[in-house]
Amino acid sequence: MLFVRQAGTPGTRSACFPTDEPADAASLRKAERLRKAERLGPALAAAVTWVAPVTAARQTAAALGSEAADAPELAEADAGRWRGLPYAKVAETEPDGLAAWLGDPRAAPHGGESLARLAARVSGWLDAAAAEAVVICDVGVIRAALGHALGLGPLETARFDVAPLSTTELVPVRGGWRVAHVNRKVIT
Repeated sequence: MLFVRQAGTPGTRSACFPTDEPADAASLRKAERLRKAERLGPALAAAVTWVAPVTAARQTAAALGSEAADAPELAEADAGRWRGLPYAKVAETEPDGLAAWLGDPRAAPHGGESLARLAARVSGWLDAAAAEAVVICDVGVIRAALGHALGLGPLETARFDVAPLSTTELVPVRGGWRVAHVNRKVIT
């Protein structure tokens, strides 16, 4: 299972809670170059491709030359009323809520989905999905998949860096998953 973090968005660069927005043009040009990358091109051609149901993921798939199917389970956690807001603004206006969200994976002070719920949703999808697949999504889903593979909770997986357009690969093994690589930059 090869995960490709979707192309960057204005919100990615501004450190905002996820929302459905288009990828920026520079990131999509990089994605087009990825299609030709020796390590990624064959994987894209040979596997089923799934995308998070958001514009940037769909645009990334198109730039990679891949026809992809939406998988609602691959959506980022619903950030409720924080959707699209900069983290710094939430820290200023709702410090207790942000502290609860950062400290308790079951907390959803924003009225959306908790990180524990995201992890459960992604884990269920991962175990039911075919191993020969490419997944194009954002960072929270990749971290949840890594947590499932390694037996880590959402607070621990927040420590993984996963750059836009990097790859992370999980390989099925008896009774679970092995991590082949994390945050591999295919191009610079």
